[in-house]
Amino acid sequence: MITDGWFYAAAIPAILLVGISKGGFGSGAGMFATPLLALTVPIPQAAAILLPILCVMDVAGLWAYRGTYARGGLRTLLAGGIIGVVLGTLTFRYVNEAWIRIVLGAMALGFVAQRYWVRKVVEPAAPSAPRGLFWSAVSGLTSTIAHAGGPPMSIYLLPLRLDKAVLVGTTVVFFAVINAVKLVPYAWLGLFDARNLSTSAVLAPLAPVGIWIGVKLMRRIPEALFYRICYGILLVVGAKLLWDGVARL
Repeated sequence: MITDGWFYAAAIPAILLVGISKGGFGSGAGMFATPLLALTVPIPQAAAILLPILCVMDVAGLWAYRGTYARGGLRTLLAGGIIGVVLGTLTFRYVNEAWIRIVLGAMALGFVAQRYWVRKVVEPAAPSAPRGLFWSAVSGLTSTIAHAGGPPMSIYLLPLRLDKAVLVGTTVVFFAVINAVKLVPYAWLGLFDARNLSTSAVLAPLAPVGIWIGVKLMRRIPEALFYRICYGILLVVGAKLLWDGVARL
């Protein structure tokens, strides 16, 4: 087990942030967790430690949002997400992660700018199976390669203007399946050694705490404010992805 105190000083707030994001606003802000842990351990190790904790969060989130999700297009989203994980696994060693982050960041910033400043769209978009399949596949791919699956799903789901609980519940179900599927390639890549798994076990009790805080926040925030926060998170995440990608080139 990792015993470095600086690691836990970064890991504890990171895990709580992920839980609050997943439980209350979708999964956008959760991408900050890996960089926080990577301040003290290598990025692959940080990702490997986080994944079992994310699975614990998924169990807590599924319980909190049981029966609350967009049933109509969920099968399409899950199919696309699994396709994306497979593609990410096959291309893991060949894709430049920096460019993935740059493209994702630019898309997220462009999407927010279009919705809020260029077209100022206020009417809900209609669900679309082709768009849902595409963005969920991108989400599965980027989640596997760059641990950044939240922005593509936000780009598809936010314009639908779903009930806030349905929106979060849909992302909870989607990423629960994606994270479970990702266990296979992560194990295949040899990332789950005894040290990483024991560290995950020590930190795992924080997972439901973060989810609980996120659920409480979601229930108390008015829906209009909730969507402004979600778009704000996507804006910040997009900027962070773009910055990280450029810095890694």
